[in-house]
This record gives sequence, structure tokens and C-alpha cells, in this order.
Amino acid sequence: MIIFGTSSKLVQLAMLNLLCGFCGNPAAHALRKRVTKFSLFFIPLFPIAPAKHSLQCTFCGAQSEVSKENAEQMLAQGQGAPPAGQPAPGQGMGGVPQQPGAQSGNPFAGQQPQNPYQS
Repeated sequence: MIIFGTSSKLVQLAMLNLLCGFCGNPAAHALRKRVTKFSLFFIPLFPIAPAKHSLQCTFCGAQSEVSKENAEQMLAQGQGAPPAGQPAPGQGMGGVPQQPGAQSGNPFAGQQPQNPYQS
């Protein structure tokens, strides 16, 4: 008796901050890749279909398929190095670490939280 079939593996490649095309909210999107393989005795052996890439919005849950080229481009932009001559995020000029929240675009960085219920 031979036991065979298929198995699918879903791999999360990255979390990207994008504007959702369905709900219109800026939210994190999970970039995922699904690979389907032929299995013999519950051991995945080789892929039987091309990998499928998808994006899922964490705000509304909408999912859309993207091409391999678009997925690779989004992955390179999301995890890529900064352009030449610019410091990495969290680094000041010359590679010196910045204070948390300093020049990060957060207007409330460095402020103590205020309790609106205390006078």
C-alpha cells in the first residue's frame, strides 16, 4: 500500500505597512507564500505547482494575490538597506544611535503619558 497526496506550506515573508485597497486604511499587511508539494508517506518531496504569493490586510482581513515579481519587489523595499549616504533607521549621522523617538516622526516621543482623570 502506497500513501501519497499533496501538502501545502504557508510561509510569512514579511509584514509591510501599506494602504489597503479594500478598506482604505493604512495598516500592516502580511506578505505570504504558499508552496504545494507532492507527498509520499507524509513526506513532502517536490513542488507540483508554482508558489503563490498573497497580501492580507491585518485591519479588515482582505486578501489579494500578487505576482512573484511584485512580491519580490515589495520584500526588497520593505527589508532593503537605506539609500547610499543616508543613515539606517534608528541611527544618527555617522552611525551613532539616536535617542528613542528622536526625529522618528512621533510627535509624542519623549513625553510622559498624561492621565485625563487626574486634575
